[in-house]
Amino acid sequence: MVRIIGIDPGLRNTGWGVISQEGTKLTYIADGAIHSDGDVSLAERLLQLHAQLIDILKQFDPDEAAVEETFVNTDARATLKLGQARGVLMLAPAMLKLPVSEYAPNTVKKAVVGAGHAEKAQVKHMVKLLLPKATMRTADSTDALAVAICHAHYRGSQRLADILARS
Repeated sequence: MVRIIGIDPGLRNTGWGVISQEGTKLTYIADGAIHSDGDVSLAERLLQLHAQLIDILKQFDPDEAAVEETFVNTDARATLKLGQARGVLMLAPAMLKLPVSEYAPNTVKKAVVGAGHAEKAQVKHMVKLLLPKATMRTADSTDALAVAICHAHYRGSQRLADILARS
C-alpha cells in the first residue's frame, strides 16, 4: 500500500488531498486547503504555505507527492508568483525525502475523467465516484485529490521510465 498526497498549488489557496493505493483500489484519507495572508510580503506568504504543508505532510505521512504543473496565463507577474508558490510547495515533500511527481492539468483531467479538456464539474463528479468517502471541502482540495488519483494511475509507468532513464 502506498499513501499519496496530491497538491494543487496556489499562492492564496493551495489544495491538498491524501489517498492510499493498494493495487487498483483507491481509498480516501483526507483533504483540505492551506492559505496565505494576502496582506503580508510575498516571502512571508511563501513561508506560510511551506510551513502549513510541512505540518500536513507530518500529520498524514504520505509516501509520495504529486503536484499539478503551473497553468501559464497572460498575466506574467501572476504566473511568476504562482511558480514561486509551486516551488516552495514542491520543496516541502522533497525536504522530507518524498519523491515528487508533476502532472500537467490536462493529464490530470484525462486520468480522472478520460478527457483532457474536462470541466471542473466533471472532475468533481469522477473524484466522488472514485473516492465515495471524499469530503472535497474546497474546489482546490477536489483538484488536489484529482492530482493524487492521476499519480496513482501513472506512478507504475513513471517509475519504470525513471529506471530505464538511469540505465
